[in-house]
Amino acid sequence: MKKRLSLFFWACLYFLFSCCAAVAEETQAKKILIVHSYSLDNICGQPQHQGILESLAKAGFVDGSNLIVHQYAMKTKKVNNTPELIEGQAAAVLERISEVQPDALVLLDDNAFRAVGLKLVDSDINIVFCGMNGQPEDYDRKVKWMVSRLKPGHNITGVYEKLHFIDACRVQKQLIPGLEKILVLLGESPTGKAVFKQVSKEMVEAGDSLGIEFETRIATSWEEYTKIIRQACSDPSIGSIYPAATLLKDKSGQSHSTSDIIKWTVANCRTPGVSINYVYARLGMLGGAGVDFIAMGRQAGKMVAMILQGTPPGDIPVEDAERYALVFNLTRAKELGMEIPADILMAADVVYK
Repeated sequence: MKKRLSLFFWACLYFLFSCCAAVAEETQAKKILIVHSYSLDNICGQPQHQGILESLAKAGFVDGSNLIVHQYAMKTKKVNNTPELIEGQAAAVLERISEVQPDALVLLDDNAFRAVGLKLVDSDINIVFCGMNGQPEDYDRKVKWMVSRLKPGHNITGVYEKLHFIDACRVQKQLIPGLEKILVLLGESPTGKAVFKQVSKEMVEAGDSLGIEFETRIATSWEEYTKIIRQACSDPSIGSIYPAATLLKDKSGQSHSTSDIIKWTVANCRTPGVSINYVYARLGMLGGAGVDFIAMGRQAGKMVAMILQGTPPGDIPVEDAERYALVFNLTRAKELGMEIPADILMAADVVYK
């Protein structure tokens, strides 16, 4: 009987020790909260999320081991896409931050930064943004969150989504001999306006060096977008299109997301398209040079790792997305009767067949 009691005592002691060890390990684990502006499987946000975790793991912070990763999707693309609903989501995120008490808050894309990040300037929350389309200086004029890109100085840093638009056009010109005109088609959402500003800035910087004429149009609705695309794709003077609208509403109020827009464009236009990012090529566009969202996420992940290791966000410079990916859709090239030069194809990061 005494032996049984002794065994029971030691078993209980072992159980209590294990529980305490587990609690201690969880207490020691770092916590991050990744807030997606859109859905968790969004074609822009999901690869950024992946890249962040890759960099953290490389730095020794492994999800499920010494790192606890929380995530929240604001779904501001198709569901919560009015100012009132976005503010409601911002309130929900702030509540989630209070619950989680993360060691670092990661904000993917502009809506999360605009609605949440700017409310937390100079708070005790360490913030890293990723995929910002708007100019950092424009946000700084709304709320002072940055002394300079080189030394932000407050509690926020991150990665600006440089589109490498001119690089993409250079690649397109290699694909299409005699390319003289590109239609740039944008939406009027906040992201669309930010993309327009960045593209315009790159156009001015490039001047006439490309020998390409740019026509810029802004679609205010789904119906206007489809009309512009049909007109452009029947115009022989337009050698390529750059569809950059990310959200459009039709006359019935239904929202059309980026993937909806690209899939429709591919199905209804036989003019080669320049992809903003490699996922557009996966959806059927010809491709070329586009933003590498995984690489951009890796950049942000390195910043998060530095913060978890003790570096203040204000001491970490704001960076441009460094890398663009070369990606091509060979099925689309065949449909368009195009042959991608072998040297360009060999340099590609991704090829969809």
